[in-house]
Amino acid sequence: MGVFMNDLAHSLSIFFPCYNDKGTVDKLLQDSLAAIKALGINDYEIIFIDDGSTDGARELLASLQQQVTNFKVIFHDRNFGYGRVLQTGFAAASKEWIFYTDGDAQYDVKELELLVKAVEPGVDWVTGYKIKRQDALERIVLGKIYQWVVKAIFFLKIRDVDCNFRLIRKASADKINLTMDNGSVCLELVKKLQNARAVVREAPVHHYSRVYGHSQFFTINRVVTMVMTLLKLWWPLVILRKTKT
Repeated sequence: MGVFMNDLAHSLSIFFPCYNDKGTVDKLLQDSLAAIKALGINDYEIIFIDDGSTDGARELLASLQQQVTNFKVIFHDRNFGYGRVLQTGFAAASKEWIFYTDGDAQYDVKELELLVKAVEPGVDWVTGYKIKRQDALERIVLGKIYQWVVKAIFFLKIRDVDCNFRLIRKASADKINLTMDNGSVCLELVKKLQNARAVVREAPVHHYSRVYGHSQFFTINRVVTMVMTLLKLWWPLVILRKTKT
C-alpha cells in the first residue's frame, strides 16, 4: 500500500507550469507516473499548463496527451506569466490534494514522497525547502537577499519562500485567491495560506542545475519589478491581512 492511501487523502492532482521546457516535459511526465505508482494512488490527474511556449513544447505536449491516460494539457494562447499559470493550475485541479512544481525539472518529482510523508491529521499544506541551491552565484546571492527581505517584512514562518515544490489540500487552496501574474505569486500564495491559518509542514528537497532553457526570474529587470510588486502586496497582506483579495 502506498503511503498516500490512508484516511488523510485519497486523490491527487499534479500540475506543472511550462514555458519553453520542451527538453524536460517528457521526463517530468514519466517521473510523475512513477511517483504516483510508488505512492499507490489510483485517483489522479497530471496537468501541464503551457504558457505560450515557442520551442516546440506545445507540439510535444499535444502528442503526449494522446498517449497517456489521466493526462491533460492546457494551452495559454500567449505568455501571460508565472502567476497566471498557477492560477490556471489551481483552478483546473480537481482532486483532494494538489502538488505542483516547475516544468524546468530543477526539482525531482519522485521526492513528492517526502511531502506526502509529512502529511498528518490537520495539516493543510507541505512545502519543500532547498537543501542546497544549484544555480549561478548571482542567482544564489539575489535569492538569499530576496528570501531575507520577504521573510522579514511579510513575517513569513517558512524557510524557503521560492521553493516551488508544494503539496496543498484543495480545500485550503480554494480559500485563497491569487492575483499576481508574475513570480511574486509564490510570495502571495504562501502569505495568503499563512493568513488563512493553514497548517504547514516543511520537508527538505534537492535542487538541481537547469539542463534546458533559461531562467525567467532574478534578472535585474525582474528584480526591480519584484520590488515594486512587494510594495503592492505588503499593505493588503500584512496590514489588512486579506486572503481572498
